[in-house]
Amino acid sequence: MDDLDRCYISALRILKYRFNSAGELRRKLRAKGFERDIIDATITRLASEKWLDDARFAAAYVRTRSQKRKGRLRIRRELIGAGVSNDIIDRAVSENVDAEDEHARALALAEKRLAVLSRRYAPEVVRNKLTAYLLNQGYDAGLVRGILKEIKVAHH
Repeated sequence: MDDLDRCYISALRILKYRFNSAGELRRKLRAKGFERDIIDATITRLASEKWLDDARFAAAYVRTRSQKRKGRLRIRRELIGAGVSNDIIDRAVSENVDAEDEHARALALAEKRLAVLSRRYAPEVVRNKLTAYLLNQGYDAGLVRGILKEIKVAHH
């Protein structure tokens, strides 16, 4: 068995556990010591056989992370980290994240977090911590400001 076959089999083993982007798979195969040209040929073959599809990966990733109450900005960062191109990310986010749903998820997350924070901290600290938390979860600053007004977190 040559390096190309070994790389292909190794890639299939990786993909057996979780769908990966081409960038993630490339990093994992590099870590296993395969040469760049062997990896490129393997990725081309996997893409032609439909084992690897960044657009499908990104769409599924956006839906999953969105359901876990992550905002579009955090999802974008994570997909960039996975080596997905900006065009594919833009399309996946626009097709799979509804503004109203995102608002509802952010509101539910804020209310849940507010219940915990308000038992421990003064109102002005709660506002700052809640803002930082929502921004860290990937929600847009404008959306976060609107949510804070909506749930009437005390101003400091």
